Amino acid sequence: MKKNVIVTLAAAAAMLVLSSCAGTYQKGKRMPESTSAQIDTVSYALGMYYGRMLTSSPFGELNLAQVRKGFYDVINGKEETMVHEDKAGRVIQDHLMEYQAYETVRNKELGEEFLAANKEKEGVVTTESGLQYKIEEEGSGLTPESVDTVEVNYEGRLLDGTVFDSSYERGESVKFPLNRVIRGWSEGLTYIKEGGKIQLYIPSDLAYGPQGTGPIPGNSTLIFDVELLKVLKAVEKENAGSDKKVIKPKTLR
Repeated sequence: MKKNVIVTLAAAAAMLVLSSCAGTYQKGKRMPESTSAQIDTVSYALGMYYGRMLTSSPFGELNLAQVRKGFYDVINGKEETMVHEDKAGRVIQDHLMEYQAYETVRNKELGEEFLAANKEKEGVVTTESGLQYKIEEEGSGLTPESVDTVEVNYEGRLLDGTVFDSSYERGESVKFPLNRVIRGWSEGLTYIKEGGKIQLYIPSDLAYGPQGTGPIPGNSTLIFDVELLKVLKAVEKENAGSDKKVIKPKTLR
């Protein structure tokens, strides 16, 4: 099971515990020093927390009226609920797993449709691996190889435009070896030089595949805007007393 699904289930379980524990919700029971403003603030914060949990998890469509009804039925101690309390967690888990499976298949289809149309656009190149790219600026410095380390600024998006990662937002560039990132990056960055900019269109099998990762759903085709700031060339050096070689980065300007 994916990590974000586990987190979602844990949060959902916490919500059930919060709303059903006998001593948790009791009107008028508060610490003597608590003010109404403090109670309002923590109450609103809890609403934000569970709202974020719902909107950031793969539930798909939900009926918020029924979400409210289930919440208030438990809060008010209703004995006969639409779903038995012992089965609520299983209902949530089954739905999440089913929707995740559907989303994985659908993302693959959407990615193939996008790439088929995108390859016909001016300036887009499709490589033998299936990677697509468009050079915005070629650059004039060194060209990285797969064993080199690069310093970049970048933004990564899903096909619907959702930004899942951005060094620009963090306000700092990133360095990493090209042989330790997804294959779409390892290949794509070798098509430009220092100072260059490239847009990468990465099929899911050159990215995170059916498992996905973090905010990236399974089988997602990814779009990256990448600015190659610097190439740190790898230099082979012999280990003393050993036939093995080690790769050490060396900055070449």
